[in-house]
Amino acid sequence: MKRRDYAPVLADAAMEDDCRQLIRLAVREDLDRSIDWTTVCLISQDRRGRCDVVSRQVGICAGLVAVPWIVDEMDADLDIEMMIQDGEALPVGMPILKLTGNARDLLTCERLILNLLSRLCGVATLTSQFAQQLAGTKSRLYDTRKTTPGYRRLEKYAVRCGGGNNHRTGLFDGFLVKDNHLALAGELIDGKHGLLSARSAAERARAWSGGRAESMKAPEMVEIEVDSLEQLEDVLLAKPDIVLVDNFSLEQLRAAVSMRNRISPEVELEASGNVKIDTIAEIARTGVERISSGALTHQAVWLDLGMDWASENAT
Repeated sequence: MKRRDYAPVLADAAMEDDCRQLIRLAVREDLDRSIDWTTVCLISQDRRGRCDVVSRQVGICAGLVAVPWIVDEMDADLDIEMMIQDGEALPVGMPILKLTGNARDLLTCERLILNLLSRLCGVATLTSQFAQQLAGTKSRLYDTRKTTPGYRRLEKYAVRCGGGNNHRTGLFDGFLVKDNHLALAGELIDGKHGLLSARSAAERARAWSGGRAESMKAPEMVEIEVDSLEQLEDVLLAKPDIVLVDNFSLEQLRAAVSMRNRISPEVELEASGNVKIDTIAEIARTGVERISSGALTHQAVWLDLGMDWASENAT
């Protein structure tokens, strides 16, 4: 049976549009509605130069695809030469990107380019470190929606550059029923809302899947979160695409895999909660197909990148 999954985030028109909006905000932060006074004061408008973006650390490259969008949005007179591609290992001390052109534009663009690249390379690098822990297992690594506001597509793109997979991009991208949904969707009994069962929620979502919802076509992916083996046993009968087993111990995860294999082997299990670099390998060995971790984005540390001037008068 073909595996179903959420749509991956690509360097496409949607990501470019998100990125350009962020670039415009970043330009406003640096320049407001004024100019780079220091550069204009000290640098002749016809001075040209070249600078190289280099990494001071070992890591994985992500975000180079966005540099032309930055240059275009800032109307900078710069030529761009990519020395490596997104997803490749960063050569420490060697140029990953060469920028040649108007020296004023080089100076004004410098911080924006480094900020974006450092953030995305940091996400890709941490993702790669997590992914390496899954070698030899059948588990796949996924991100979450715990992303920097506005950076959702960019950070999820960086996760893919680091060897991870994308969970749903947003609320529009699939059914993911969580405990709060169950608590608020229950029927009114004796003046109080009862708890909707995970199985009933899965059946309701499956009925909507691929149909009409709020005048739009509903997504097809159905995922249900459970926090006990009892819930899991019940919801497996509804055969959702994925069951997210939240904060299960290793013993519970092994029991969950055994139960799933017996009741609905076509359903994939996703482990989430307390997923760290030093726990993920043990989680994978329980037999779950998917492991999701918000740490890939919210725990990522910027990679140390710098811009080195190669020539004052390069042409």
